[in-house]
Amino acid sequence: MNLFETTAPAVAGVRRESGAGAAVDHRANVFEMSQAAEDAVLRPRETGAFPHDLRAAIAARIARLSGDDAIAERHLAGAGEKARLSDPSNRGEDLAPVLAFVDKVAAHTRDVAAGDIGVLRSEGMTDADIVRLCEIIAFMAYQVRVVAGLRLMEAGA
Repeated sequence: MNLFETTAPAVAGVRRESGAGAAVDHRANVFEMSQAAEDAVLRPRETGAFPHDLRAAIAARIARLSGDDAIAERHLAGAGEKARLSDPSNRGEDLAPVLAFVDKVAAHTRDVAAGDIGVLRSEGMTDADIVRLCEIIAFMAYQVRVVAGLRLMEAGA
């Protein structure tokens, strides 16, 4: 995969010959590390309670909550039958507490409280799985912002 096929530049529509493309080339290490982080968070060897398809659906859901359907579509490719969970109106039945937490942290961060973690624990989620979930949410917040910035740079080129 070349640098412009990694998620952030590809989804942002960065052209190699643009000013944004020059910035991506100049900071290749940042985009390579960002892709490595995406792979580690969304497609890790050890998945815990969050298999790859669920991680992809959660990533797409966060992208949709952020108003970025292009990022959502990119992640939906790995969601398989879990793709329906990418729709923020889907409460997820048995995953309702997890999706409610994802939605709150992704869209209403300032309202998150310790009790929200307590809900996940009361549902039997381990601390390791709570950390895994928070990694997905944090990474997606980063990715959405990087893509938005690249789009602004590309538009100004």
